[in-house]
Amino acid sequence: MKILLIGDVVSTPGCQYLAQQLRTVKQKNQIDLVIVNGENSAVGNGMLPQSVDALLNAGADVITSGNHVFRRWEIYDYLEDHPYVLRPANYPAGTVGNGYYIYDCGKYSVCVISLLGRVFMDNLDCPFATAKRIIEQEKCRFNIIDFHAEATGEKMALAYYLDGKASCIVGTHTHVQTADEMVLPGGTGYISDLGMTGPMDTILGVTPQNVVDKLVTGMPSRFLVPQTGRCKMEGVIADLDDQTGKCRQIERIRICE
Repeated sequence: MKILLIGDVVSTPGCQYLAQQLRTVKQKNQIDLVIVNGENSAVGNGMLPQSVDALLNAGADVITSGNHVFRRWEIYDYLEDHPYVLRPANYPAGTVGNGYYIYDCGKYSVCVISLLGRVFMDNLDCPFATAKRIIEQEKCRFNIIDFHAEATGEKMALAYYLDGKASCIVGTHTHVQTADEMVLPGGTGYISDLGMTGPMDTILGVTPQNVVDKLVTGMPSRFLVPQTGRCKMEGVIADLDDQTGKCRQIERIRICE
């Protein structure tokens, strides 16, 4: 089984570039499942029904998220009605939406889990305990985790904690693709960050001058996403063993204009 995981899609340019590139990548690599982080897909941050629809129409099967998932109130009912659009699973019980989804691939089922880190982030329930509980409860052969976290050490710690239990653990949130993709000794595929999908000539998707002004002056600056210019799509392809659920190979992808 081959799974394609795509890093944070940023605003309209990211959604449009995903739509241009995704189906070709799926066909060329014979992808069985596409997981996309969409928490920045709306104009102005967060997710909106129309931005998530754009990701699904582009070819995504499951949408994960992170700390911006509840930024826009318009997405709340959408999360309830679309179980394959996830908020982090370690929000407290009773929070709107679903933290994981069992995707039916026909012959196999895949448990996709969205998690939020706690280091330099919101103090939610323990992501380690949450992931372990879901994996043990659902008993799926394939378990994929999008760990939306700031600290690389926290991401790697989760990977080693679940090595051999999770098929693949990928980091998101920093918008910078890392070069540490690997298969851990127990068979879990890992990368610290998938990167981002959206405008290239930016600082993490934001118009550079906005960020420079804030850092130089110390004054508030409105962060805007340029709607034109070069774009990129970043992520990984994970090749999973159909019999064991373990990762055989994980490969970075980066497509840009």
